[in-house]
Amino acid sequence: MSRIGVFGGTFDPVHIGHLIMAQETVARLKLDRLLFVAANRPSHKRAPGLADVEHRIAMLRLAVRGNRRFEVSRIEADRGGPSYTVRTLEALTRSTRGDLFFLMGQDSLEEFSQWREPERIIELARLVVVPRGDHDMPSLPPSIRRRIVYVKPPRIGICSTEIRRRLKRGLPVRYWTPDLVLHYMARHGLYGTGNRRR
Repeated sequence: MSRIGVFGGTFDPVHIGHLIMAQETVARLKLDRLLFVAANRPSHKRAPGLADVEHRIAMLRLAVRGNRRFEVSRIEADRGGPSYTVRTLEALTRSTRGDLFFLMGQDSLEEFSQWREPERIIELARLVVVPRGDHDMPSLPPSIRRRIVYVKPPRIGICSTEIRRRLKRGLPVRYWTPDLVLHYMARHGLYGTGNRRR
């Protein structure tokens, strides 16, 4: 049985923090491969101004180029509509042979009980949680705690929201995301970049 990581998110845009978190998880948990799954439309949060999923998938493909364990999945984009982790994991369980490990940040774990069918999610996959700073972990029922693995990568204070804010203000984001992704954003005018150099 292979060990497959599933890293879901909006990736709006993907940045080096995502890539470091993914690489650390692959190494620590000895994963055979890790799937980056861009949400078609996030179901659990409002995302005004969200870049089209096709752009986000294209940027992911550029970001993971050259890493043989990283793959980009179109599963949520092709399904359309709001994205639900439980549906994605069910589909992956049917189409792949292996143990699934679903990556999430600590902030997502704090909201996990509000997700669609959380008990079913933990039947389908182990949760791989990346702690955020020195914040305490939320109180969880034992059934969920038993299915969690914690991976603590190097602390990188970068997030997609801050990248978008900086771009709107005309501030540089070079080295926050791979150069190929920066060039893609500028070429397609994403996040107000136009043809400005970053």
